[in-house]
Amino acid sequence: MESNITFNKDFGSNSVYVMKIYDADVPKVWDYFTKSELLDEWWAPKPWKCETKSQDFKAGGIWLYSMVGPEGERHYAQVKYGEIMEHRSFDGTDTFCDENGNVNPDFPEAKWLFGFTGVEEGTKVTVNIHFPTEDSLKRLLEMGFEEGFKMGLNQLEEILK
Repeated sequence: MESNITFNKDFGSNSVYVMKIYDADVPKVWDYFTKSELLDEWWAPKPWKCETKSQDFKAGGIWLYSMVGPEGERHYAQVKYGEIMEHRSFDGTDTFCDENGNVNPDFPEAKWLFGFTGVEEGTKVTVNIHFPTEDSLKRLLEMGFEEGFKMGLNQLEEILK
């Protein structure tokens, strides 16, 4: 059974807040958000797959990956990591790009902050995403971001069982 996901859109502050609790301890959940071989297992909503091209999980490091569709189509993105507090939080800037990491200027970047908190039920994961404009937030939502991200988070729940 899939547990609830909080997904709040705030057009006044151009942001999205997501929260989900996993029945697993913080270090295990942390690994699934920070290690490419584990991210590849769940980050893309099925039938899509996530394939990491490279990842350097450190401040200033970059995770370059693609979402691969059922027909073999690829959409590249990258996260440039900011501050990392082991097993607590990390942030990064997410952008669409090409296979070499050249940023696509047609899509604005988004700032992501991931938080991990040990709770009685396991681990509470919070994700705060801030967009530069209301339009950029709406564009991502129109691309199916809410449904896709929820699917990925629920896929992770299945893996952690």
